[in-house]
Amino acid sequence: MSFKKITTALLLLSFCTVFSQTYITNVSVGDVKNQKMVANQTVQISGDRIIEINRSKKIKIPEGANVIDGKDKYLFPGMTDAHIHFFQSGGLYARPDAIDLRMEMPHYKELALAHESMETTLKRYLQVGVTNVIDVGASVSFLQQRNDFIEDDQLPSVYMTGPLLTTYEPSVYADLGDEKPFNLVQSVEDGIQMVQAQLAYKPDFIKIWYITSREPSEVEASARKNLPIVQAIIKEAHEHNLKVAVHATQRITAQLAVENGCDYLVHSVDDEVVKEDFVALLKERKTILCPTLVVHGGYVNTFSQALKINNYDLLRSDPVQLGTLMDLRHIADTAMVNAYKTSSGSQKQQNRLKKGDSISMTNLKILADAGVIIATGTDAGNIGTLHASSYLNELLAMKKSGLSNWQIMQASTLNGAKVVGKETEFGSIEVNKKANLILLNANPIEDINNITSIQTVFNNGLVMEPNEILKATPADLAQRQLNAYNLRNIDAFLEPYAEDVEVYNYPDELRFKGKGTMREGYSKMFENTPNLHCELLGRIVQGNVVIDKERVRFGDKIMEAVAIYHIEGDKIKRVYFIQ
Repeated sequence: MSFKKITTALLLLSFCTVFSQTYITNVSVGDVKNQKMVANQTVQISGDRIIEINRSKKIKIPEGANVIDGKDKYLFPGMTDAHIHFFQSGGLYARPDAIDLRMEMPHYKELALAHESMETTLKRYLQVGVTNVIDVGASVSFLQQRNDFIEDDQLPSVYMTGPLLTTYEPSVYADLGDEKPFNLVQSVEDGIQMVQAQLAYKPDFIKIWYITSREPSEVEASARKNLPIVQAIIKEAHEHNLKVAVHATQRITAQLAVENGCDYLVHSVDDEVVKEDFVALLKERKTILCPTLVVHGGYVNTFSQALKINNYDLLRSDPVQLGTLMDLRHIADTAMVNAYKTSSGSQKQQNRLKKGDSISMTNLKILADAGVIIATGTDAGNIGTLHASSYLNELLAMKKSGLSNWQIMQASTLNGAKVVGKETEFGSIEVNKKANLILLNANPIEDINNITSIQTVFNNGLVMEPNEILKATPADLAQRQLNAYNLRNIDAFLEPYAEDVEVYNYPDELRFKGKGTMREGYSKMFENTPNLHCELLGRIVQGNVVIDKERVRFGDKIMEAVAIYHIEGDKIKRVYFIQ
């Protein structure tokens, strides 16, 4: 056995329990196919498969089997995020074509960090119950890196396209070689050749970025001008048994794409409310639609600094990337930065966002109720749409659109499997399907927020505890409390601290002890201090000690300090301030 395989096996044993037979007893099973709960069931898992489902009293459990008590708990299939992008981090620097901050963060560093973080990002998805992810627009380098994880049972399954084939390429991506997420297609011949060029990297399907003129009066003419290229790409992909996903946000581009064989629409139509003929077309062609309701707001809210970050985001997302979303508070007020802040916060932009969201939500309700296949996806990686944690925000937006909780759960499980043609392998709890499951302490059919109450994740039959899938590092804890500080969120700020935390003026002057005292003091500061913001100037991590150099703004005053965080037992136990 190779050293890598031995190491993997040891790591596996450190955080998940492996038995040849696992029984989840007395559990309520979520039948997403038929949209009903089935009470008092026992589910038997052998290897990576479900081999029996029956009433608990009818199943005899052998001695020595691994038994998980499911009484008063709810078992659902693992979920699929059917639209993500690994080349994007979700942070402020993810898309230099949207806001060019390469002077602050060179794009090659951002891409290097995305590669370095890919495995961790996958673990974040598994923590929140997502056992499959679909990257709808990657690059050759990420297609190659995907191969590192294909046979890793400890991670979600990864499905991926190559670079987006598009008639418009943002200039910032023009010279990135294998890191290019876009390939410019200027002719039918280009389209055919670019599909063929991706075949060597074994993509799961082909993606088209169907971009038109921004002038409403020119949209249809622009769409029809590029239609021969779209047709050629779809035809060539289908000849190689590859499905085609299309980015099409206008009704006309979506309609033309579906009429010409598109298998998967990766966004809502947001320019007009769809009519019966469009609905009938999607149903007839069995086209799957992924609404991606939250992604546009992520950009607008970040640029205007009207951030909507909840405790779940603070706990489950990449804390460093979440922190960057607040960097516009201290990045130099250049004309460009100010223009973004002013424009995004304007009433005109807010009205545009509200209108687009309203149309998208109306269309989702129309399509879902008509029986069009809907798959849940976030477009995570775009600025303000954080990997893993944004999944809950998408579910809540789908709920706001009027979908029932059963419709949402079906879209998040079985329909996600349909995107990649794997509905006979996973996506519902059935005999012979993969044991990709989530055991919940509360019923998401009663409240969709209960999807976060995960007790256990089953991935390829492996039994995993969420907090053991990815342990918070000392740097994570320091960053989480910094993020919450900047958001004035007292509960999230205190979460990384030990109950008996001690805070000192360096080297040994005790300022106070205990979370209760800390809560009282910081609550008052959060409530009463205008213009409060802490900028991280530098960080050193040495074992369980994190040393941060900080610049803090209190109203009109600015001070610099060093904070030294000592971590014990996965909590911040002591803090030393040097001023």
